Amino acid sequence: MTREIFIYQTNTMAITKDQKKEILKDLDDKFGRSKAVYFADYRGLSVKDIANLRKALREEGVDFRVAKKTLMQLSLKNSDLPEAPSEVMQGPVGAAFGYDDVILAVKTLHNFSKGNDNLKILGGLVEGKFITQAEAVELAQLPSREELLAKLVGSMKAPVSGFYGVTSGLLRGLVQVLKAYGEQKPEEAAAEAPKEEAPAEEAKAEEPAPAAEEKTEEAAKEEAPAEEKAEEKPADDAEESSS
Repeated sequence: MTREIFIYQTNTMAITKDQKKEILKDLDDKFGRSKAVYFADYRGLSVKDIANLRKALREEGVDFRVAKKTLMQLSLKNSDLPEAPSEVMQGPVGAAFGYDDVILAVKTLHNFSKGNDNLKILGGLVEGKFITQAEAVELAQLPSREELLAKLVGSMKAPVSGFYGVTSGLLRGLVQVLKAYGEQKPEEAAAEAPKEEAPAEEAKAEEPAPAAEEKTEEAAKEEAPAEEKAEEKPADDAEESSS
């Protein structure tokens, strides 16, 4: 017989002072380490049901202990926690101690109660404050930490996958352009290069033209006096002959 079932049985029979001290020490340790404690009325559950409940809770890292209400209240006082309200301490009470997560314990109790009406959640102690039965059930229906993390990871993966699709498309396009340029024949590349430089060469060829025109005008000016002199010379000769 395990100690857990022994604690369950001591709720209906007298226990010694040494047993009380052992139970109280165990409760003090669990109340001191827990982030959340949920209290449940287990009347009507069989020993097998209690064992199945403890197994389901243990798989989530939650301990379940059954003890007299007087010991529960004394342990709360020893741990500097507030006294449990009367509606929480109704009849035989079992306590589920959650150490790492404030929701897993009550969620497991709530799920178990769906298949066994004999288990009833009475309330809870969360971060040092008591909450009502309705508040405890409401917490039980919230997503667990693992579910929230899974949703967070899923929401983070969606934008990343979209960004990857865009960047991979751009890279594929760049690779195709570079590949096409690399496969181009040398003579085709050479033929295309002068076409782009042709306007510059034509501009260079046209630049000397104004200088040539200026030279022609200057030459015409220089030749004009010579012709005038040539025309004037015969007139002088005519005058000499007449004399």
